[in-house]
Amino acid sequence: MPAGLTKTAIVQAAFDLLDEAGMDGLTLRALASRLGVQAPALYWHVRGKQALLDEMATQVWLHVSEVMAGLPDGLPWRQVMATYALTVRSELLRHRDGAKAFSGTTLTDPAVVRRQEVTFSSLVRQGFALQDAALGLVLLHDLTIGFCVEEQAVRQAVAAGDDRYSLGRRAELLGPDAPLAAAAGWVIFGAPDTRFTQLVDLALDAVAALGPAGR
Repeated sequence: MPAGLTKTAIVQAAFDLLDEAGMDGLTLRALASRLGVQAPALYWHVRGKQALLDEMATQVWLHVSEVMAGLPDGLPWRQVMATYALTVRSELLRHRDGAKAFSGTTLTDPAVVRRQEVTFSSLVRQGFALQDAALGLVLLHDLTIGFCVEEQAVRQAVAAGDDRYSLGRRAELLGPDAPLAAAAGWVIFGAPDTRFTQLVDLALDAVAALGPAGR
């Protein structure tokens, strides 16, 4: 095993490579070249690309868990859940293809999961059954992952000069017989920050039906 080659160094280099080359360019061969070693040297620390992604995702969710565990005691449940969605989106967007790369991964540090105790305790104290609190967070989690996958794909296509997402072009293709569909495009393809906030609010309205006020 090469001296100085650590799992921490490998994971950081993998993040740098992901940001430069995207998910398709993140290969163990390319990562080894970046670190100045042969690919087999990486297997001392990660068994393959999926294991590498698991380690990277664990770092992402570690940051999310730190934010959630640090929220003030007694913060209203709606703000707790909104903070979760906003934090997850922020962390995923920090890295190119972040949502796609870290979906379906497994956490390698149980401390990340243990920190969820703080969030669940807060929600249960505010009247949620544990199952409903978990379902509410899963709803926001799945919404955020799907939103970010689409957001990053569109952003990269537009940056590469793809005009398929032009609202003006869309209106031209629809023609005068579909004014409502054309107008809806401004919502569907509008500012991502605004659209995401609106979707989170809608999701939280649904979660409210699970809470004590909705029973």
